Amino acid sequence: MKIGFIGLGIMGKPMAKNILKAGYDLTVNNRSQPAVAELVAAGAKHAENLEIGATCDVVFTMLPNSPQVRSVVLGEGGLAQAMRPGSVLIDSSSINPLASKEIAAALSAKGVEMLDAPVSGGEPGAINGTLSFMVGGKQSVFERCKPLLETMGASMVLCGDVGAGNTTKLANQVVVACNIQAVAEALTLAQMAGVDPHLVLEAIKGGLAGSAVMNAKGPMMMEGNDKPGFKIDLHIKDLNNALDCAHSVGAPLPMTASVQELLQWLHNNNCGQCDHSAIAKYYEQLTGIRIGR
Repeated sequence: MKIGFIGLGIMGKPMAKNILKAGYDLTVNNRSQPAVAELVAAGAKHAENLEIGATCDVVFTMLPNSPQVRSVVLGEGGLAQAMRPGSVLIDSSSINPLASKEIAAALSAKGVEMLDAPVSGGEPGAINGTLSFMVGGKQSVFERCKPLLETMGASMVLCGDVGAGNTTKLANQVVVACNIQAVAEALTLAQMAGVDPHLVLEAIKGGLAGSAVMNAKGPMMMEGNDKPGFKIDLHIKDLNNALDCAHSVGAPLPMTASVQELLQWLHNNNCGQCDHSAIAKYYEQLTGIRIGR
């Protein structure tokens, strides 16, 4: 089975490396060539998108947002022009579910299958092969591609038809964003009340308040570590998609709208490329303290 992978960013590069480690024949492409060179050095081949579409049985895309996925798949020189009937596109980008359905319909007209399969787990999960895949598409296609997903993830759940994967990812991103905001508020409260936030985190993480978000992002806030596992600008993109989806179906998302304003403030203050745990900087600006320091 020949696999293609387009989009070798923070998430895509380690995901592609794990496909290689599993022994698959892999061809890659990316706008930035150093990432391509790194994958080629690890054993992959390089080709342009049309050639990847024409020669690969399954093609992964891991791109920033809906317009980029549309362009790579449906644009001039895009995958749809070359993919063979029976081949599969697996889009692991986090995009608007309506865009996923649009792209799937265009591919279906050419006999090409599609799964929308965004992930959760951040860069550490991508490196360690422990991502969670939230998948939309046909059961038969999911079962055929599941061994591939297992090279990169520890969990993969078929959530419904195409579009369901990205709807689930939007729900995931809402929970993560609101959780990060809550952690930053709670640790700010602790420090301003004279209690060591390191001890507060240690005391509460084993109880009901504990979460993977708290365990991962609380220490980063207290260390002032802004190295991105997931960038604020990307989280803004995901929450914009969540709010757009919510407006289209009439779902109320007041907490999401609130945390989106905080993230937008951070973007406007030169923090867009920081990890989303840098939401703590918003509270530091308000209070004049630095959590845990």
